[in-house]
Amino acid sequence: MTILPPDPDLNALRMTLVRLRGERGWTYDELADRSGLARRTLIDLEHGRTSGSVTTWHTLAHTFDVPIEHLLGTLCDDHTPPGMHGP
Repeated sequence: MTILPPDPDLNALRMTLVRLRGERGWTYDELADRSGLARRTLIDLEHGRTSGSVTTWHTLAHTFDVPIEHLLGTLCDDHTPPGMHGP
């Protein structure tokens, strides 16, 4: 029997991006300049029109100077993360 993982909480990931950008007071243009990502990509990420690639989130982690786990860990906000169930 196959046990499927819970769906990732993409809204929490999106909200983390919104919060990090807001904390720094960066516009989309500023974040685009700092990250090298397209302004349209950043808008689409924040508005949930795309989930982005690992490369995109890796770039954003470096741009915000946070561990990538800080961003991607939010994917499990609505359920127990893997490895936390015990033996």
